Amino acid sequence: MRTVKLLNPARRKSLGLPCDILGYALGGTLPRPATPHAGTYDLVGERMTHTESNPPLFETALPYKLRARGKVRDIYEIDERHLLVITTDRLSAFDHVLPTPIPDRGRVLVGLSHFWMKKLQSVVRNHLTEKSQLQKLLAELPEQDQQALNGRAELVRKADVFPVECIVRGYLAGSGWAEYQKQSTICGQPLPSGLKRSQKLSEPIFTPSTKATSGHDENISFEKMIDILGTETSGKLRDISLKLYTEGADFAAGQGILIADTKFEFGVVDTEIVIVDEVLTPDSSRFWPTEKYEIGRDQESFDKQIVRNYLTEIGWNREPPVPALPDDIATKTRDAYLTVYKKLTGMNLPPACKDVGSVSVTRPR
Repeated sequence: MRTVKLLNPARRKSLGLPCDILGYALGGTLPRPATPHAGTYDLVGERMTHTESNPPLFETALPYKLRARGKVRDIYEIDERHLLVITTDRLSAFDHVLPTPIPDRGRVLVGLSHFWMKKLQSVVRNHLTEKSQLQKLLAELPEQDQQALNGRAELVRKADVFPVECIVRGYLAGSGWAEYQKQSTICGQPLPSGLKRSQKLSEPIFTPSTKATSGHDENISFEKMIDILGTETSGKLRDISLKLYTEGADFAAGQGILIADTKFEFGVVDTEIVIVDEVLTPDSSRFWPTEKYEIGRDQESFDKQIVRNYLTEIGWNREPPVPALPDDIATKTRDAYLTVYKKLTGMNLPPACKDVGSVSVTRPR
């Protein structure tokens, strides 16, 4: 029996937390803080006392068939044509899930993806169903669960996903910069000599990669992509990706954000190419603040690079056990996600739940 529990006011008070701060305690096999409590552990035990945040959601156990539990998302099979995708507040770095969730992170990822899907719908359709279908499904769950999943749940059409990730790079950064320093190329594509770190490329370039089931994805040439998907499909995915990036980057620049690079995933639904997963989020993209951009150095970012930098600074060897994040790093990361959401959408992230109260929800085996 899996259990998902919202901490009641007495338990929150015993942890020294304000009574309007909620968190989840759960069982399972995901990372745990150093001191578990009788088979469960308190995520708010990390002392992530963000007074304006919603309850951090680390793991779900809903009464549907669990199809996959990834680094961030829990995916349930609803029927032959639909999946329920829950974007949690889990955060991964260097291919490991951290034991510290980032409050509201999942809701930012979903909210931004929906924002971009709507804005860019003239370029490509997406896998989302009508909102009314999701609402009808969630109405079957207890009220407390509906509130906890608000802004995190997506009912999507099943797609035959292409086994290639479509990456577009507009600036010389990350692994692209590392490769360029050695041989003046990015993913084998030659570039002019003399470019500097973080410099904008004359034109965005398309650099696909294979989707790895474990470990890191592998960069491949466009010719290799053609071998996998065929000439026509590869050309369509390249053209769609470049157009999505160009339109998205142009809009974001006007909002004070430079999109250095990003990745898209596509699939087929009823013979039509659709975009799946997330779109132009801090997880799938490298976001830089325009006002602090300076060629020739590494850039400040609105993504989980804050966490990567911290883990590097403390000398973590990238092997278990995975260290928990201190308060200041968790807060900075959450603030970065909320900032990019507001900059791009022009709105604050709406509250997910008003008064969840004290509840314990158990799930069938």
